[in-house]
Amino acid sequence: MKNLDNLQQQVNRRRTFAIISHPDAGKTTITEQLLLQGGVIRKAGTVKAKKSGSFATSDWMEIEKQRGISVTSSVLQFDYEGKHVNILDTPGHEDFSEDTYRTLMAVDAAVMVIDSAKGIEPQTKKLFKVVKQRGIPIFTFINKLDRDGREPLDLITELEELLNIEGYPMNWPIGMGKGLRGLYDIGENHVELYRPEEGQNRFLKLDSDGELEGNQPLKEESIYQQTMEDVSLLLEAGNQFNEEKVLDGKQTPVFFGSALTNFGVESFLNQFLQYAPAPESSEVNNGEKTIAASDETFSGFVFKIQANMNPAHRDRIAFVRIKSGEFRKGMDITLARTGQKIRLNNATEFMSSEREQVETSVAGDIVGLYDTGNFQIGDSIYSGKDKIEYPELPEFTPELFMQVTSKNVMKQKSFHKGMKQLVQEGAVQLYRNYQTNEYILGAVGQLQFEVFSYRMKNEYNSEVVMTPIGSRTARWINPEQLDTSMSSSRNLLVKDKFDQPLFLFENDFAMRWFHGKYPDVELEAGFNEKEV
Repeated sequence: MKNLDNLQQQVNRRRTFAIISHPDAGKTTITEQLLLQGGVIRKAGTVKAKKSGSFATSDWMEIEKQRGISVTSSVLQFDYEGKHVNILDTPGHEDFSEDTYRTLMAVDAAVMVIDSAKGIEPQTKKLFKVVKQRGIPIFTFINKLDRDGREPLDLITELEELLNIEGYPMNWPIGMGKGLRGLYDIGENHVELYRPEEGQNRFLKLDSDGELEGNQPLKEESIYQQTMEDVSLLLEAGNQFNEEKVLDGKQTPVFFGSALTNFGVESFLNQFLQYAPAPESSEVNNGEKTIAASDETFSGFVFKIQANMNPAHRDRIAFVRIKSGEFRKGMDITLARTGQKIRLNNATEFMSSEREQVETSVAGDIVGLYDTGNFQIGDSIYSGKDKIEYPELPEFTPELFMQVTSKNVMKQKSFHKGMKQLVQEGAVQLYRNYQTNEYILGAVGQLQFEVFSYRMKNEYNSEVVMTPIGSRTARWINPEQLDTSMSSSRNLLVKDKFDQPLFLFENDFAMRWFHGKYPDVELEAGFNEKEV
């Protein structure tokens, strides 16, 4: 009983969340500031570090450093104020939304970063929809308060109208842009002064009469007086803070701040960790069973696979979200998909690309398992005799396709190895021409092809030639109904990674023509991002 009590205590310390946003809203910058608060780094990096040479901790790939973008999710872990924090920093670019969607399956809460000048942007809206579907708590950080932006009330109104969720401001700006003087913390009843030139912020408590202690000049400023009037109106006519609604994903606590100047980040982190949930129970085996996070049986699932995090060793890491029990180095687990028994001798925890061996981890944690090819994205693993299987993860059907060949015929071995390992990460899908067996890559967006080509050259020393096939609509066909003569330039016949046949239709006209010529043939669509 004592061990179970200790396990429950350890699980209760965990806070595992993803940070989502539209590109350039400041997602990676706030991640860096959270690491700074956690004492993990001494100086925040920046994705715009091409000139300075100081790169964001979460952007560890060379291409991320060169182009100033995040193209893969990264895991960052640290201890802070009695909590063990797991941050999953996700790509903001829409071409990598599939990686983000899968990452959102592995967290207990989400932090949505919004640019105060731009408000809700398309990618934010799409990612929010996925978070809302999962019913997980959403915390909002409205960023770039040090720049001129939209009125705070307009931003919260837009949040409620476009995303259909209640917004509750946890703090309120005293000015914006060049006129930014501070933040009024509604719950804590204090003012955080904005003093970027001093490199720190000063907290001033309000007395029992609502007077601002020790800062007569600010008290007499009209901007401060206006802020206090706005807050009074908000408290009278606005939404009431409801922790139950927050946990159900029906209300989002809203924080204002500036990640670049580290203003408002510390108070955000403190309150986030107070209200964000610890790991909870999960449904498994198609809803037939529920397993508690503190159950002594170890279980988890693979939500991401990454090749070459250490290029010198050409390693492959399977990222596992522990859903129940405790991981112990050397333990034996079962791979649900195959029934294979595997001993987990090598596991790591992360600080982006930095890793260290882990002896134990509990539900809520993310561990990396060294993989020789046993695992696939979506795999469930468990200890004990009773099978535990978590729901499938989304795999989007691509809409853009490229034929891929090796530029140097003498480097076929590295070409095939690179193709095999990179497609297993799930960012691009691999198909083969049904007749010629030539490689065809499918992706949700063009940038995925560029990253793939870059990594083939730099990680596998294999330059590739990509020939566009263009935008196509994929439809699977029952092998029993297939006649290879059905294939043409307008409906290219290929096979997927499971050797299942499918057609890549040039357009809707080509698909209608096919239906007219073969009315009895049933075609099946895959899972599309637009359906999410």
